[in-house]
Amino acid sequence: MEHNHHNHEKMNHSSPMAEMKHNHDQEEGYNKHAGHSIENFKRKFYVSLALTLPILFLSPFIQDLLNISFRFPNDQIILLLISSFVFFFGGSPFLVGAVGEIKHKALGMMTLISLAISVAYFYSLAVTFGLGGEVFFWELATLIDIMLLGHWLEMKSAMGASRALEKLSQLIPDKAHLKKGNEMIDVDVGELKRGDIILVKPGEKIPTDGIVAKGESFVNESMLTGEAKPVSKEINSKIIGGSITEEGSLEIRVEGVGEETYLSKVIKLVKNAQSSKSKTQLLADRAAFWLTLIALTIGTITFVTWLVLGKDIAFAIERTATVLIIACPHALGLAVPLVVAISTTISAQNGLLIRNRTAFENARKITTIIFDKTGTLTKGTFSVKKIYALDNNYSEDKILKIATALEQNSEHPIARAIIAEAENKKIGKLEVASFKAIKGRGIEAIVDNKKTIISSPGYLKDLGLTAPDSLNQMEGTLIFVAVENNGLTLVGALNLSDTIRDESYDAIKLLRKEKIKMWMLTGDNESSAKNVSNELKLDGYFAGVLPHQKQEKVKELQSKGEYVAMVGDGINDAPALAQADVGIAIGSGTDIAAETADIILVNSNPIDIASLVLFGKATYKKMVQNLAWATGYNVVAIPLAAGVLAGSGILLSPALGAIFMSLSTVVVAINAKMLKVKKY
Repeated sequence: MEHNHHNHEKMNHSSPMAEMKHNHDQEEGYNKHAGHSIENFKRKFYVSLALTLPILFLSPFIQDLLNISFRFPNDQIILLLISSFVFFFGGSPFLVGAVGEIKHKALGMMTLISLAISVAYFYSLAVTFGLGGEVFFWELATLIDIMLLGHWLEMKSAMGASRALEKLSQLIPDKAHLKKGNEMIDVDVGELKRGDIILVKPGEKIPTDGIVAKGESFVNESMLTGEAKPVSKEINSKIIGGSITEEGSLEIRVEGVGEETYLSKVIKLVKNAQSSKSKTQLLADRAAFWLTLIALTIGTITFVTWLVLGKDIAFAIERTATVLIIACPHALGLAVPLVVAISTTISAQNGLLIRNRTAFENARKITTIIFDKTGTLTKGTFSVKKIYALDNNYSEDKILKIATALEQNSEHPIARAIIAEAENKKIGKLEVASFKAIKGRGIEAIVDNKKTIISSPGYLKDLGLTAPDSLNQMEGTLIFVAVENNGLTLVGALNLSDTIRDESYDAIKLLRKEKIKMWMLTGDNESSAKNVSNELKLDGYFAGVLPHQKQEKVKELQSKGEYVAMVGDGINDAPALAQADVGIAIGSGTDIAAETADIILVNSNPIDIASLVLFGKATYKKMVQNLAWATGYNVVAIPLAAGVLAGSGILLSPALGAIFMSLSTVVVAINAKMLKVKKY
């Protein structure tokens, strides 16, 4: 395995795993702090609500409304004192928030709320000490109550969205059973190093990434990949830390520690995606900023207009305060971020990892998807169908022996199939020297003192060799064996078959319903590509394509006006994934760090592509719905708050305005919460 030279490197306190644990503790601390903020709003709400009762009872307007009279000396001073406490205690989060917004020149909801409650408080204070008019203390108190309640509910919604991510970080257990000689000792997970052998018993969480060294078991990876069915694991199977063994014990050789682990990478990816802003969110932020300026402008115009029309200052202030409250861009500010937090976390739980939020939201625009064939549409598990001896000096067994010698260092599915066939036939091994891989074309080495090449059909032409026509018509994947015998001679060929995945049929049907065109890219010959394309009823295919040519095929379709998504393995397909409008890496497993794609699908399941496209559309739809509600509500409510229908007897009080504003925030939060990934 790679990094063998690190095998004996002891993990110390500053190790990635220790750092991950430290980060997890910090995360817990942050959540506790957020929890205190929620508790803070809750406490302020209940205290302010309790004090609102005497404020209502002492307010002259409410007494007149209820046709009661309860007056005593200095009652208005007591009303002022209680109201002042509610203003400074209950209103403090908004006042402090406004100072922060003004400092950063980012006027927003806190500024508007603070202006509204400050106008109501200081005007009422002036009235208490002799200015003509009516006190607004009861409206001030009810307004602060509703604002605190709205903020409390909003923070609970946001916390709920991040809890699933917190659960992911808690999947790693604290202890591991480390094998030392013939005994097992329990150690902290942070002390594990690469190459250690750990034991995982039935029902236990697996503490880190690794490879099965001994034993067999079914492992539940659902919390990590969204795949509900337990996965069978045997010797040499890859294991993801945080998954759970269901039956049978496993001895696992530790491969990934600390930040190298799959889970650590997922958490980092999700956090980055949640904190990154897409174009949609930037639009919402800009709208919230302009809404604040519009509200301040309309508020000023409202105040001046009512004074000019002969209304008293109390009425003008009430209208102005109501405009400022109604216009709070709460719902607008929450519309996109809450959908982002929820969609990114839900995606990660379902094996869809988002690196680029804008690309994810642009999934709705996809008109064409290009699939890499092997391992995506097909199972990627090859078997040798037939061996052809094309030279009298070479038997089928000898050709298999040569091919095995050259392929023994490769991890490619074709190489594994050839090695498996050689093991079945108990073919002996040959010595290999001067090994050289020719990316996307073949392998070159010295075997039996002769230069030997394993070649793809495309590379064969470059070598100046020609395969018999009968072979070129064969279905399946062909590789050729050429040996230097007084010039390079074609001595044999191997025909391998790969089967189409059952899920590919369903994925194509679902994507077809979305009116998306589908193409396939493959290095295989024309016959093999045509067979798979026809079987799946694709719109077209590109056969005999080398890795560096894939990018050109993406450009070709883009030049025809198509919005292209490329689905590949993320390593060989890096240029094509980068060129595509949406790059989707599939079957990446634990190799997340190596990917260059916008979106990573953890399972090599083509049906997840359909889930991704539909979820991207659903996410964008939720954002648009939320933005439409948040802005539409203001378009209707602000004129009403300003009093345009006052002549018809329709006037919104500041408290009623606050109720409507809070209600719009709750509608946006509930709508975001209804977002779900459809798993097929």
